[in-house]
Amino acid sequence: MEIRWLEDFIALARTRHFSRAADEQHVTQPTFSRRIKLLEEEMGVTLINRQTLPLSLTPAGEEFLTLCEQVTDRVRLTRDRVREISAGQKRRIMVAAPQSLLGQFLPEWLASTGWQERVQPYLRATGWVASDYFQALQRGECDLAICYWPIGRCDLDIDTSACTYRVIGHERLIPVTGIDEHSAPRALLPGSRQQPIPWLAYPKRGLLGSAVKAHLGRLPQSSYLTAQSENLYAAGIKELVLLGYGMSWLPERNVAAELRQGRLVRAGDSRWDVPMELRLYRHQGQHHGELDAFWSELPLLRTY
Repeated sequence: MEIRWLEDFIALARTRHFSRAADEQHVTQPTFSRRIKLLEEEMGVTLINRQTLPLSLTPAGEEFLTLCEQVTDRVRLTRDRVREISAGQKRRIMVAAPQSLLGQFLPEWLASTGWQERVQPYLRATGWVASDYFQALQRGECDLAICYWPIGRCDLDIDTSACTYRVIGHERLIPVTGIDEHSAPRALLPGSRQQPIPWLAYPKRGLLGSAVKAHLGRLPQSSYLTAQSENLYAAGIKELVLLGYGMSWLPERNVAAELRQGRLVRAGDSRWDVPMELRLYRHQGQHHGELDAFWSELPLLRTY
């Protein structure tokens, strides 16, 4: 199977139109249609539902699209790295991190290592859930991954056994809320049974959601919350909190400016704070000179 067939399929899935996808791939529509047909014959299944307008993917096609994106990303990454080696450049280290760490933590931490010119954020990872980082480490899509990690005991269904980590920082998830017209907090923990607090939650089985749930379970005082929505991303939740739709637990670094400006206030004291580590993971089976050199220098870095 040719890599261009996979790229063809991704273009067709994006445009949902044979002629537009053919234009993107710089081939005639008959040639493009023939390549898609050959791809389906190679896979032994129908990937495109041609009876809908616009075109749609079959269930097999939806699954195949995910695999195509993973394979083509891996090929692109490998191509870039091979070109760096051919040009005599040192191989860059690809680090995956959630979007909430890209602006507030990653630049400062990289500057402290002295490796900022040789470590590159893997931007595709900003929308991942926690398990995606470890799958990417296993297949070599990235070299390192930075994750929030609960300090207390937490029920997480994530297999990290093939990876090793270093703690490179700390963070707290703190309860925050917007202010009302009298500059008073819109919500204060613990709430009450009669008036539960509107809560903008993380998914319960996600890493941050599990951390908050475990912390609340350890507290001697009950909390009364009613979930208004679930969102994987702290940035999206912060926007909803600022708009007055509820309270939530957010990384302290990410709300520091809003707290200083008075746009957000704490919804509870430090009892409600969820302590987190910032862990840097690598896969034990992935090695190259730059990565091993960087890892060997980590114990010499300052302690956070």
